[in-house]
Amino acid sequence: MGQKVKRFFRFYPFIQDFNFQLNMMNTIERAIQAFLSHNNYPQFDLKAILFDMDGVLFDSMPNHALSWHTVMKAHGLDLSCEEAYLHEGRKGDDTIQIVCRKQGVIISDKETKAIYKEKTEIFKILPTPVRMAGSYELLKKVMSDGLIPMLVTGSGQASLLDSLNVSFPGVFLKERMVTAFDVKLGKPNPEPYLKALEKGNLKPWETIVIENAPLGIEAAHKAGLFVVVVNTGPLSDSILWEAGANLFYPSMLALHEAWEKIMEYFKLKI
Repeated sequence: MGQKVKRFFRFYPFIQDFNFQLNMMNTIERAIQAFLSHNNYPQFDLKAILFDMDGVLFDSMPNHALSWHTVMKAHGLDLSCEEAYLHEGRKGDDTIQIVCRKQGVIISDKETKAIYKEKTEIFKILPTPVRMAGSYELLKKVMSDGLIPMLVTGSGQASLLDSLNVSFPGVFLKERMVTAFDVKLGKPNPEPYLKALEKGNLKPWETIVIENAPLGIEAAHKAGLFVVVVNTGPLSDSILWEAGANLFYPSMLALHEAWEKIMEYFKLKI
């Protein structure tokens, strides 16, 4: 093999990495420009980052999916674990009502609340969900950038909400949280994210959203917000893109590793 060919292959990994970085930078810039243009917003002036909880901060969706499947089966209803991911972000009562309607079952509000209570009890006896890899490290970067982390979740799962301060000490203040208890309409309605803007006294171009679920992505998109998506579950990438993703990463760890580069572009006057 000639010396020129040897030198090429020696530097090929570097060339590949350089091309990947260049493509990523172009993708970020294009996504920001397209978003601002589409919404007729001024330049970004980031002040806060809005985080979903399940599947973003906690690796809790497998437990949610299993508890939903179990409780539905106990009541003669059919909801597979994978289908449960499509309902991620909804208020629990809404999920039950939708599943019942699709299967021709009429259920009272009292019965709905009883089923949801059973679901929460099943969830509590499952192994405690751990922090999603990269989530705490990303939160530390967000705060070191002088940005405020806020929580926007459709969950009413008290065991997880109570563990936020244990898993992420000093990060999420109660006045900077929107949960199922704060809204009438859950995701995919934009109300949770609009409530977050209200609580944080934020304009849409002063924040971005980190989501993993189709309904949450849709809710943030309808609220006029820029959505960074992480695919931490079994759903195909195309489902998440179609829901309204602006940027996409395969995991929270990947997002954490790309964060500095992303922030460089949000600080530019594009």
